[in-house]
Amino acid sequence: MHAHEMISTHPHVRGSTNDTLIRCIEECLDCAQICTSCADACLGEEMVADLRQCIRTDLDCADICAVTASVATRRTGSNEELLLTMLNTCEQACSLCAAECEQHAGMHEHCRICAEACRRCAQACADAARTITPNQH
Repeated sequence: MHAHEMISTHPHVRGSTNDTLIRCIEECLDCAQICTSCADACLGEEMVADLRQCIRTDLDCADICAVTASVATRRTGSNEELLLTMLNTCEQACSLCAAECEQHAGMHEHCRICAEACRRCAQACADAARTITPNQH
């Protein structure tokens, strides 16, 4: 809601928003927070050594989601080719993170929640990517 409200006021947008991209921005920000929280929860587990790869994947995914949201939010002089690359990269990072977290979801609720958020974000990125037309130079 807040992303839509803010982006719709941009002078280059003039109220004509890409709602699919805005949903993606919101999913990316949500996923970044959840992945960060999951990594921290993994660090709190007794068998933390067994969760090393999960922690790394969570943190990589969180960073990629946050950067993707930032790039997607910028509308001034937008670089559609870069945005499309970021959306595809974020979709891949989220898919990898979801697969990793799903391996631990039976034992750790935070991993189950994280995997679900990553799946939602991956889908939102794929949906948004279909709405982007690369710039023709």
